[in-house]
Amino acid sequence: MASVAYSPDGQHIISRSDNCTIQTWDAKTGAPVGDPLEGHTDSVWSIAYSPDGQHIISGSSDGTIRIWDAKTGVPVGGPFEGHTDWVWSVAYSPDGQHIISGFSDGTIRIWDAETGAPVGDPLKGHTDSVWSIAYSPDGQHIMSGSSDSTIRIWDAETGAPVSDPLEGHTDWVRSVAYSPDGQHIISGSGDCTIRIWDARTGAPIGNPLEGHADSVRFVACSPDGQHIISGSDDRTTRSWDAETDAPIGDPLKEHNDSVPSVASSPDGRHIISRSDDSTIRTWDAEAHTAPGKPLGEHTHLVQSIAYPPDGKYLVSWSYDNTTRVLDTLPFPSI
Repeated sequence: MASVAYSPDGQHIISRSDNCTIQTWDAKTGAPVGDPLEGHTDSVWSIAYSPDGQHIISGSSDGTIRIWDAKTGVPVGGPFEGHTDWVWSVAYSPDGQHIISGFSDGTIRIWDAETGAPVGDPLKGHTDSVWSIAYSPDGQHIMSGSSDSTIRIWDAETGAPVSDPLEGHTDWVRSVAYSPDGQHIISGSGDCTIRIWDARTGAPIGNPLEGHADSVRFVACSPDGQHIISGSDDRTTRSWDAETDAPIGDPLKEHNDSVPSVASSPDGRHIISRSDDSTIRTWDAEAHTAPGKPLGEHTHLVQSIAYPPDGKYLVSWSYDNTTRVLDTLPFPSI
């Protein structure tokens, strides 16, 4: 689920709110741009920009998906309808022609991004909620992680499963990600492990990455694909060598609550972690040094964080109903 995102050009930020709206912000000043995007009748869970930055897509627990003109905030067409269940996650295909969505009923749908018409039948196979979905970098495959403890890979054109489910986790698959080259899949689970899979065959690679003492809430790859970073309910952030599976340094332990979101800076030099203790922290990815003071001044739980493409700013969204833009050049002292 992505609740905050940068436009492809790094000029604007969008954030979702529990009051059913989406707000656009100026990335440099942090000032709101235009009025909130209104139309959903229940919480918005996932938002994303189209690859060309012209449109915004949103998925909601009202069971609909909506597209908005990113410049004017005007809805483009009517809502995509076809489910009565919550829309947990949405994503654009790399070419911007299709949209995928994951639902609490365990299905995935592919939509025509221009017309809003469903493409083919729902992708069925999961037996519980689909928490996370992603396109492969080449756009040929769709990947999904579910509460049924499995990962599935689908042919993006036909909707047919590419292989048997990827099985090995013994609890919910909370987060899935492709490596930048598309050759590997990384998954994080409630069973406290991270697993790496061959994206072509679905075969597990090596042993599970073990070290977290509680659910792994989020996984991501560094831009060069050499490191995996993870955030967990055990209040730590960890880095791993993607080739050897070995942990890099000691766990980063400065947070006082769960770490459900982590990200790597575009240049790979820094790691950002956000926690349910309402803080965002910065780390030196190479030295693995402890951070200084937390970034930002949120007064409630920080829901999500993201870097823009140029890495000059960091954006955070919080349950204190604020979105903050933090200057990272020069990067805060850590």
